[in-house]
Amino acid sequence: MKISYNWIKQFIKTDWSPEQTSELLTDLGLEVEGLDLYQSVKGGLQGVVVGEVLTCVQHSNADKLKVTTVTIGSGEPLQIVCGAPNVAAGQKVPVATIGTTLYTEEGESWTIKKGKIRGEESFGMICAEDELGLGKSHDGILVLPEDTIVGTPCAELFKVENDQVFEIGLTPNRADAMSHFGAARDLKAGLQQKGINVELITPSVSAFHIDNRTLKIDVDVLNKDLAPRYCGITLSGLKVDDSPEWLQNRLKAIGLAPINNIVDATNYVLHDLGQPLHAFDANKVTGNKIEVKTLPTGTKFTTLDGVERELHEDDLMICNAEQPMCIAGVFGGIDSGVTEHTTSIFLESAYFNPVSVRKTAKRHGLNTDASFRFERGIDPNITEYALKRAALLIQEIAGGEFTSNITDIYPNKIEDFQVRLSFDKATKLIGQEIPKETIKSILTSLDIQVNSITETGLGLTIPAFRNDVTREADVIEEILRVYGYNNIKTSSKLNASISNASKFEDYKLQNVVGSQLAAQGWFEIMANSLTTANYLALTEQLKTEHNVEILNPLSQDLGVMRQSLLFSGLEAVSHNINRRQSNLKFFEFGKTYHDYNGTREEHKHLSLFLTGYKTEESWANAPQAKTNFFVLKGSIASLLDRLGITRYQESTSKSDVFSEGLQLSIGRDCLVNFGVLKSKIAKHFDINQDVFYADFNWDTIIEVAKRNKIKFTAIPKYPEVRRDFALLLDNTVTFDSLQAIANKTEKQLLKNINLFDVYQGKNLPNGKKSYAVSFTFMDEHKTLTDKVVDKIMNKLQSNFERELGAELR
Repeated sequence: MKISYNWIKQFIKTDWSPEQTSELLTDLGLEVEGLDLYQSVKGGLQGVVVGEVLTCVQHSNADKLKVTTVTIGSGEPLQIVCGAPNVAAGQKVPVATIGTTLYTEEGESWTIKKGKIRGEESFGMICAEDELGLGKSHDGILVLPEDTIVGTPCAELFKVENDQVFEIGLTPNRADAMSHFGAARDLKAGLQQKGINVELITPSVSAFHIDNRTLKIDVDVLNKDLAPRYCGITLSGLKVDDSPEWLQNRLKAIGLAPINNIVDATNYVLHDLGQPLHAFDANKVTGNKIEVKTLPTGTKFTTLDGVERELHEDDLMICNAEQPMCIAGVFGGIDSGVTEHTTSIFLESAYFNPVSVRKTAKRHGLNTDASFRFERGIDPNITEYALKRAALLIQEIAGGEFTSNITDIYPNKIEDFQVRLSFDKATKLIGQEIPKETIKSILTSLDIQVNSITETGLGLTIPAFRNDVTREADVIEEILRVYGYNNIKTSSKLNASISNASKFEDYKLQNVVGSQLAAQGWFEIMANSLTTANYLALTEQLKTEHNVEILNPLSQDLGVMRQSLLFSGLEAVSHNINRRQSNLKFFEFGKTYHDYNGTREEHKHLSLFLTGYKTEESWANAPQAKTNFFVLKGSIASLLDRLGITRYQESTSKSDVFSEGLQLSIGRDCLVNFGVLKSKIAKHFDINQDVFYADFNWDTIIEVAKRNKIKFTAIPKYPEVRRDFALLLDNTVTFDSLQAIANKTEKQLLKNINLFDVYQGKNLPNGKKSYAVSFTFMDEHKTLTDKVVDKIMNKLQSNFERELGAELR
């Protein structure tokens, strides 16, 4: 939300700098994320002064140029070469002096420098209005009135407005601060807390009076739950034109484009007081009747953006006697708005049900300034006042008369909240006792009425515009933010409670695994759980009928809950590769969501994504080696080992997202599927390099880890013995099968098996490969003899030959 400093000072007189004000607003909870300079003329016409042309003669070397001498009220007259056809001696003109920066209509800057044009020196520039940003004319130089004083800065002459604009990151609960008036109200409370008493200036509407009653439009609110309050008035004899400069500057400062004086006035009051308004062309209100009601599902309605929409039966509409004109609180219709031909209007000011507006806005994918406020809850008691304020402003800038009484349909008044505040509870939550008088002063400055005072607390009335303050805790939060979080002393004591949680709690194991992966160079990502259903076409194993769909999706790309972490992870991989970060190691803890015949399930997973090179480019590791399947497998093995999961079976993965993949399981429990992603899946995300992916069933991992029993033993004091085999095997034989046979053959003394070389090719028979395998033996109670080790090695050789067809090389 943008707040203009010049605008806010219409409500509160302060000489604080914008930077000081930014700090105070942030302390009050209206976090200022940026402070930008706004100038009604870019550059502020700095360096541009009024000059008088003393002489003007034809350029000796150019038919279309003239050489002038211009005085700017100080120093010697300047010689300036000018190509404008209308330049003449005696004129008062704007002169951009050397060093002045001017801006094109597109915002590009250029600086005036001393130059030589066709042999004649030029010390400045006589400007046209488009060169100064004062208009679009470039027919000639801008000639000023004869009585203009030479040397006057053009910034003063054209009343250039300089403003500072706060970019406020407003939290959704602070509906009361969604206007300049609301921000000023908070600012007043903050200044008073600092001992600076200022008045909050409320614009007067005392000049409002009905001129006549020649244009009456009846209003009928058929659904009072969705429109608790509805006000309106007609104005006639209007002239639609451009808004005055001051109003255009106010709107431009906060990023709004002026449209015409009627629409600009409603936008101004919206951002001034926080009350959305809508002006209907009265001639298009058929039957001189407004009906506030819902319409049947499927009713067609074309909005201001030219899009034809199908209405829902819960959408509240503003209708005339024949057809809908506006989606209440959200967006106007294309045929009922103000045009240059409008002479009379029906001006609407209303309070619409926040939930209804929010659902309608999301249903139609519309997000407007009006819906932004209505769906958070505006002040129901400002409706008529804002209407009078807007009507007076329209009359001031567009003329006309008030030609009807104000219609105000408010059958059930929205009451203020009653809250009881305990001083002891406030001290307990804040952590420090705040003087009772200070508490009362803060609450009063926030327009919270103190009804009763006792030794133990206060009875309070919370105004309806503070719909986020309904409990005692909310009141205490208000006290604290105005008192100042920085003013609460830090305790020298640290209190802590001892957790009795199991070491196998999800978050503990997640921290263990996350820390290990981070230590190995992996980066954690957090992807959106919402995704598009289109990704399911990339795999046959995820079914559309199992999607958990969003009822009111923000877009088709966020229409369902994800069934796999794969695709959101690939979006992150693609995003980084497109930004020249191609060596990636990502991991994510997240949930998948499924709907099985109406039964919805959530399952937690851990995903790993690996792509690119093993290391960054360096002279020490040239040439670079690409990462591969075994790098991923090593990370997976070390991760499982860290959790104490060491005995698992290895088999070919059945997942159809891999071109090559493995599955690690314990019994029927699948721990992880991993492998090389199919290239067609990677290319769908514009990824043209190998991506290695692992999908852990985290829920299963936790259960298996819980079953693991850790045993502690003393470190053996006897030496290990290593023996090696070079085995000739069929290509189909895996190291896993060889390892299984070895562990079955010798369960006591065999401590480790390692494959340290693989060879295929020359000097080997077709279909054969060579494994160089080391075996490590150790007896924890005595030193091993060669006789014992030889016996085991012979037995291993025999079993390998019998079960695998192995041969010693």
